[in-house]
Amino acid sequence: MPSSQSPEELREAFELFSQTSERLADAYADLQGQVARLSAELADANGELARRERLSVLGEVAARLAHQLRTPLAAALLYVGHLARPDLAESDRLRFADKTLGRLRYLERLIQDMLAFVKGQQGQRSTVDVVELLDELHQVIEPHALTAGVRLAFAPVTSGLSLDVDRQALLGALINLAENAIHASHPGQTVAVAAVSGGAVVRFSVEDQGAGIDDVTRERLFEPFFTTRQEGSGLGLAIVKQAADAQGGWIELESTPGQGSRFLLYMPRQPEGGDR
Repeated sequence: MPSSQSPEELREAFELFSQTSERLADAYADLQGQVARLSAELADANGELARRERLSVLGEVAARLAHQLRTPLAAALLYVGHLARPDLAESDRLRFADKTLGRLRYLERLIQDMLAFVKGQQGQRSTVDVVELLDELHQVIEPHALTAGVRLAFAPVTSGLSLDVDRQALLGALINLAENAIHASHPGQTVAVAAVSGGAVVRFSVEDQGAGIDDVTRERLFEPFFTTRQEGSGLGLAIVKQAADAQGGWIELESTPGQGSRFLLYMPRQPEGGDR
């Protein structure tokens, strides 16, 4: 069936292509800057082995990223090439525009994940109202859940519950957990999200009714670039762990094959050394 996209949506495809190309260039520039900085540090004899290891890891990140970006970028370029053909039927032009948008949106998410991972998601801390945070999470993931036919169940949160955290890093971690839960679910199943106070910490939970996670996969789950999905950056859970570690929190998993999974993200109510 031909796509119903309008000329405005076609323009959106080309604008998104241009924006994504610019962000890709910025991402590589950021990587190159870090490689140059680490290379300069190698001149210092103290800690040379550790720095070489860090440089090696960064090189591996760059190589894996390039491999993952190549396929969707090549597909997008191919579809854009078809769009430029003067003899292309309008129905085919709309279909290729739809495919181009899909590849570019996927590419955009890969770049966002890579930037978040490389930069470490260490931003400014602020007082975050947990009710407002989960309301925003709901708004972000609801369209994704509707498309997948998955129900969302957000448990009521105690009024006034707050955290002293990097809001964007925490929201990004919760989005990654919720999106993974939706991907693990079948249409008609439910993804449950909750947040409860546990004294010095707030425990966020994201639970699905999917296939669960076996022991072999569990051992590698938080490794950068490890994924069991056909499409995915493999950075989502690594970013979650990174965000938790950077703010004194931690992540746990409860899962039984065939019975779904529950990820538990613990975040301290205030940073270490706080005086509240």
